[in-house]
Amino acid sequence: MNTAQNMYNLDLYETEGLLAELGQDITFLITGDMGQGKSSLLDMLSERFPEHVPVYFDATNKDLGDMALPDLNSANDGYVRFVPNEEMGLHLNKPVIVMIDEYGKANPSVKNALNLFMYERKMGGYKLHPDSIVFATTNKSGEGVGDILQPHQYNRITEITLRKLSHMDWIEWGISNGIDHLLLAWVKDNPQLFYPWENVKDPDENEFIFHPKAVGRKHFFTPRSGEKASRILQKRAHLSDVQLTAALIGTIGQRGAKDLMAFIRLADKLPTLQSIKDDPKNALVPDTAAAKVMVVYRTLASLEKDWLNAWMDYLDRLDPETQGLFANNVASPKYSKQSMVMTNKKFTDWAMANNYMFAADKV
Repeated sequence: MNTAQNMYNLDLYETEGLLAELGQDITFLITGDMGQGKSSLLDMLSERFPEHVPVYFDATNKDLGDMALPDLNSANDGYVRFVPNEEMGLHLNKPVIVMIDEYGKANPSVKNALNLFMYERKMGGYKLHPDSIVFATTNKSGEGVGDILQPHQYNRITEITLRKLSHMDWIEWGISNGIDHLLLAWVKDNPQLFYPWENVKDPDENEFIFHPKAVGRKHFFTPRSGEKASRILQKRAHLSDVQLTAALIGTIGQRGAKDLMAFIRLADKLPTLQSIKDDPKNALVPDTAAAKVMVVYRTLASLEKDWLNAWMDYLDRLDPETQGLFANNVASPKYSKQSMVMTNKKFTDWAMANNYMFAADKV
């Protein structure tokens, strides 16, 4: 890999900021690994620009005839006007955010038809509102999944390479987005789930991830398949071990599923949430580091104000490393319940006593 070039890969938040500042004037192509959340940029920009209309254009299912159709009524005036596909947002007459998804996999004729739209924001006599944002997404060509562009197409856009998420990036996101605590704890123990395939010469060295040279490896772990695995785990009380394992194999692959299932069996050593709420000074304390991590991630995801004091009493019984894991995740700006925790007196007292001075300053 080109280490110097990779220094300028951007994460999702940096990419969203760039699109917000320059996306009205320049069409960016966001290139990245599969399943890394490229499509979530549309939602992120929609939150920043609530007056803009989000428009999703799926380039993979379009042919040239889907781009625009002739308005036969205009033929009476001696010419034919073409009406663009509504998925391009040209008819709305207001600011829009257009995401052209999977641009690199589009039919060549569709890519050519999009040239003018991406460069000048117009098609068939229609032009987007000047405040509109247009960007496209595609996978890395090295993945071998059909993403190909010609030089003249690259020359009309500005390409940004999305930095692959680390396991801790995904954990921070997952805590505030309902990802199962067992899966989060497993991911923490297995950072190789997020290793770039370019760094793995022999695909058998890392059987968890996608690799273009891994013949027959249909299922593997990505942030996208991880989110699906979380939904499966959240229903595990209603599934047999065979059903659960089968579903996980078909989502994250053989190696990932079997490893995760072995990890899940540690869950039997966890105290119940109710026992922590009712009797924090006597509730079971797990005897393995992995189980303690599970307790912390479960708490971060489900913590409420009415039992925060009880949790702080229980936290005092855990080892310093586990306490630090809780505090560091609370301090993350991505944690949705940060204000609730950091304004709690027991937490601020704990933070002062344990030299987490930064925690007491954030509200």
